[in-house]
Amino acid sequence: MKPLSSMSSLPIRLAWVQAPVLVPLLRVAVVVCLVMSAMLFVEKVYKGAVFALPIKNDLETGNDGYPMVLVQIPMYNEKEVYQLSIGVACGLSWPSDRIIIQVLDDSTDPVIKELVVWECRRWASKGVNIKREIRANRAGYEAGPLREGMKHSYVTRCDFVAIFDADFQPEPDFLCRTVPFLLHNPDVGLVQARWKFVNSDECLLTRMQEMWLDYHFTVEQEFGSFAYSFFGFNGTSGVWRIAALNEAGGWKDRTTVEDMDLAIRASLKGWKFVYLYDVKVKKELPSTFKAYRYQQHRWSCGPANLFRKMVVEIAWNKKVSLWKKIHVIYSFFFVRKIVAHIVTFVFYCVVIPGTVLVPEVEIPKWGAVYIPSIITLLNAVGSPRSLHLVVFWVLFENVMSLHRTKATFIGLLEAGRVNEWIVTEKLGDGLKVKAGSKAPKKIRLPIGDRVHLTEIGVGAYLFFCSCYDVAFGKRSYFVFPFLQAAAFAVGSDMSGPSAPTPSNRSPFRR
Repeated sequence: MKPLSSMSSLPIRLAWVQAPVLVPLLRVAVVVCLVMSAMLFVEKVYKGAVFALPIKNDLETGNDGYPMVLVQIPMYNEKEVYQLSIGVACGLSWPSDRIIIQVLDDSTDPVIKELVVWECRRWASKGVNIKREIRANRAGYEAGPLREGMKHSYVTRCDFVAIFDADFQPEPDFLCRTVPFLLHNPDVGLVQARWKFVNSDECLLTRMQEMWLDYHFTVEQEFGSFAYSFFGFNGTSGVWRIAALNEAGGWKDRTTVEDMDLAIRASLKGWKFVYLYDVKVKKELPSTFKAYRYQQHRWSCGPANLFRKMVVEIAWNKKVSLWKKIHVIYSFFFVRKIVAHIVTFVFYCVVIPGTVLVPEVEIPKWGAVYIPSIITLLNAVGSPRSLHLVVFWVLFENVMSLHRTKATFIGLLEAGRVNEWIVTEKLGDGLKVKAGSKAPKKIRLPIGDRVHLTEIGVGAYLFFCSCYDVAFGKRSYFVFPFLQAAAFAVGSDMSGPSAPTPSNRSPFRR
């Protein structure tokens, strides 16, 4: 009877802090979160409405002429995919005297370096104009090798540069379908293709990523291209006009999102961007939770840090319209790169469960139920085949919002890990399991890599709120925090057959 008595006195013990501390604090948090939710809701609905409109493309797409094209492939210890990436680049359908393949090899493993050398020689012997370039100084994230690659004398002969990360596989007609937009439209500085995922069905983790990225490519990129001729360069699977790249100031390594940095600077110079939804380039998704967390840290921290560095420059720019500046500062950066991460974690994982402990604070149904439901359905537009997984996706995104929120504040405050860049592990042919063969065994990470105290702490908080609601609450909120607590508990096990190793740590550091 003692435990029951102790449990029943819990509301009395909490009462002394509720009135003076928790109630006003939570009410302020609710108002702030509701405002941010409304901002995100309006943004999603607006983009969805524009996306639903019939898109008219008045750009010239003639296919006459073959300008000189440079193809850059930055790589670092890419043992599993170096052969594939070099092979698909050399297989692009373009006159051999009008294309240069540039392998930017920053590998430190002597065995891999030798393999890359032999692969380049093999293609050179077939008449391909391929060059392997190395650097003495590996500073500068991925911007470093790309910047150094543009300094070679033979690059001056080229009009355009196509960029592919090591695990990307363009179709042979990629240049034939993208370069004409640049050739016949002198105000276009970038043509971006979308990504197609080769391992999206490998595990639940890759399926969740596909749902999020499909919305980005189906709606966000299409919306930016159609409405503003602007979107963030994805760092790969795109073709730049070299004149636009140079006018923007070339590659800079001041943040870990050098691709987004370049795109914004080029846009501020008046260059337009074109997104081609129907041109797809195959790529591999991270299949371990640890690798995905590292990637998401970079993708969340980098934009926040870039926003800090560029917001004044964007605001005072004279070459673009006021409406475009508002779009870049408010919509592209503030709502999508900052508010979206913070409100997802703070509102759904902290504030809403917290109201269970403080019944004096109420959240209107439109903020707690209707807006989140509509936003979730709009996000599912990009991947209708995964609509039945939407509940798992919501729980997964809430887990990831913890890491994204933390990374966002690190970027805004330029804290300790602001310049961290760890290359995402690629499995290449290791993904393909032949019929009749055994699937690769899942490598168990050391206990230090599998146990994440922050996730455990948030999960424990949600579990406590759920139990408290069962025992004393009247709102029946306990189902959501219980499921979310379980998601935080099992998040690190939503992974595929392998785990990142120290060799994936990038040399791209200041």
